[in-house]
Amino acid sequence: MRAAWIGLSALALWGCAPVQQAAAPPRADTREAARLRQVGAAVLFWSAEERLRNFPAMERVFPGHVVKAGGRVKPLPDGTPLPLDTGEVDAFMAAQNVAGLIVVQGGMVRLERYGLDHRRDGRWTSFSVAKSVTSTLVGAAIRDGYIKSLDEPVTRYIPDLAGGGYDGVTIRQILTMTSGVRWNEDYTDPNSDVARMFAEAVTPGADPTVAYMRKLPRADPPGAKFVYKTGETNLIGVLVRRATGRKLADYLSEKVWRRYGMEHDAFWMTDQSGAEVSGCCLSVSLRDYARIGLLSLEGGEGIVPAGWFADATRTHATFPGGGYGYQWWTIPGGGYAAQGIFGQAILVDPANKLVIAISSAWPKATDREMAQARLAFAMKVLAAAKR
Repeated sequence: MRAAWIGLSALALWGCAPVQQAAAPPRADTREAARLRQVGAAVLFWSAEERLRNFPAMERVFPGHVVKAGGRVKPLPDGTPLPLDTGEVDAFMAAQNVAGLIVVQGGMVRLERYGLDHRRDGRWTSFSVAKSVTSTLVGAAIRDGYIKSLDEPVTRYIPDLAGGGYDGVTIRQILTMTSGVRWNEDYTDPNSDVARMFAEAVTPGADPTVAYMRKLPRADPPGAKFVYKTGETNLIGVLVRRATGRKLADYLSEKVWRRYGMEHDAFWMTDQSGAEVSGCCLSVSLRDYARIGLLSLEGGEGIVPAGWFADATRTHATFPGGGYGYQWWTIPGGGYAAQGIFGQAILVDPANKLVIAISSAWPKATDREMAQARLAFAMKVLAAAKR
């Protein structure tokens, strides 16, 4: 499994997106910066104090929907504590601004720590960790018969995308971010697609994601190239909503939160149309982040089709240093991860039945040095878990 961690290091995967995301302020005048603060890029402008205040309480800042938990909670019993030096754990948490750290092995909690005034019953924002949850809802919709096949054209479920770059693109290609449609994810560029996506006016009643994405041109043949696109995960959310006729929060509550036994309600931010921003912004408690990892590790019986997670977490698209599945980052050696900016992550090591979940408030959206330091700590966790 050491090779998996080395692959992780090569990509700097478990800590920052391997594309254009960055934390520097946009190259923009005051008016343009103010406009961006009104859309999803707002968090990039927050001070350290604002991050600490808002990451555990996004519902105070943004509109959204509640993902209701049920009465039955999947137990996470205490296991044998990991043989890790307490001072070393403290130093890691302080250096990384960690709000929550949990290690679950064989379904038992071997390490659980909180900082930054975060609590076991509190929520913390996930940023792009939500992408892996959104892809799971596609699996649920297939099992329920709402979606027939990943090889269907995405325009079958979102017909208002037709006539543009998404003609001939399959659901599978959206899941693997290999649509070939042109996209710019650079948060330092005020004219990037990720900055403009929710800033443009749309016709009343139109979905803002679809209205923006349908105008994008084709850059590469479908399936030929991986390009990280938050907008495409938002399209996945549109697809699931159209196919099921349900709010994503309600469908997630029914299929995962209640059925699998999540402990606390979650919160999912919504866009200007009142639809969940499915590429981002799901707020979850630390133990429930660990349960997301366990769900994937255990296979999701009764929630997704048999073999769904095995397929979703294997490499379908490659790029220098890493791979991508169905909205999961894949790691050489069989591991996989969900990750988000400012230090959010769920790492799953099937070989050792290990799940590590971390909620953080990094000083920058992405930081290679912090990612490398977290990798070094994770390797120590893995070594301790194997003793």
